[in-house]
Amino acid sequence: MSLKCGIVGLPNVGKSTLFNALTNSSKAQAANFPFCTIDPNVGVVPVPDYRLKNLAKISKSKKIINTTISFVDIAGLVKGASKGEGLGNKFLSHIREVDAIIHMIRCFDSDDIQNVNPTVDPVRDLEIIETEMMLADLESIQKRLEKNNKKNVDEEQLNILESALDYINNDKDISILKTQYDKRQINQSGLLSLKPKIFVCNVDEKGIQDGNDYTSVFIKKFGQENTLIVSADIENQINEIDEKEKKNYMEMIGLKETGLNTLIQKGYKILDLDTFFTSGPEETRAWTIQKNCSAPRAAGEIHTDFEKGFIRAETVSYTDFIENGGWVNSKTNGKMRLEGKDYTVKDGDVLNFRFNT
Repeated sequence: MSLKCGIVGLPNVGKSTLFNALTNSSKAQAANFPFCTIDPNVGVVPVPDYRLKNLAKISKSKKIINTTISFVDIAGLVKGASKGEGLGNKFLSHIREVDAIIHMIRCFDSDDIQNVNPTVDPVRDLEIIETEMMLADLESIQKRLEKNNKKNVDEEQLNILESALDYINNDKDISILKTQYDKRQINQSGLLSLKPKIFVCNVDEKGIQDGNDYTSVFIKKFGQENTLIVSADIENQINEIDEKEKKNYMEMIGLKETGLNTLIQKGYKILDLDTFFTSGPEETRAWTIQKNCSAPRAAGEIHTDFEKGFIRAETVSYTDFIENGGWVNSKTNGKMRLEGKDYTVKDGDVLNFRFNT
């Protein structure tokens, strides 16, 4: 599975600049006028994982294949988007297609970059976007609960939609529904307000290390757990220099990790994702799975036939694989286990599947 994150926010908050930095490209046009992005840009990038190189060295693999993450640069929304203002509902529909939402929030002052609002206020800006998504959900729910459409909605989804309607109409915290229904049911609902969210506070160079007054106010309101402080402009500059200069520059400005790394870590955490590996002479490869994934379902990530014909999984933890120098010594030293259909794959497991075709 590949994680797909949509970057949303008001116009001119730095979405396209962040997209270019994350995808190390100039695919997304970044310019100083509202609605510069019309059609969503999509970039697929490898997920950095230091463990791949270590595994490949031991297995003498010919190639390394990272798992991937997709970023979607979605056009800026404005107040009234759910009613067609700005570029309207077209772009709200693009958000429905992603697994997680990256809220890009302006947390910097600039006379050179236009602001659709007269002041910089990250709390207000996020609330505008959240309100528009909630209004879009309200319209969607009402249509799906109409008599002619209701017969096409199963009982599980009917309960979620009716509960969501009650929460929205009574100004209650709709996110509570995520504790009342399982993730599969929530995902099937397609409600924008229930998608996992990461908040990216876009700062200037002075705010990189400790943030600024704007980020402090934002974090006080929305918390630290799903919030990142990033300078999209600085991230873009970092991608334009070679690896040696990049390291020196990051040390000079006090940046320990790139925005891509920290964003992926947050994304994996809020979406409850893990990584397992396959490793041999031909290739060492990373695979993304949901936490608490069964061994047969993990096998199905490689090929559906692996899941259907699953027999067992030869399993070694990443640490044991490295310490024992690969498959042979791991088996000899009793570190390789044979796991069946009930086994829950752990993050970092190195797996070799046995199956019938």
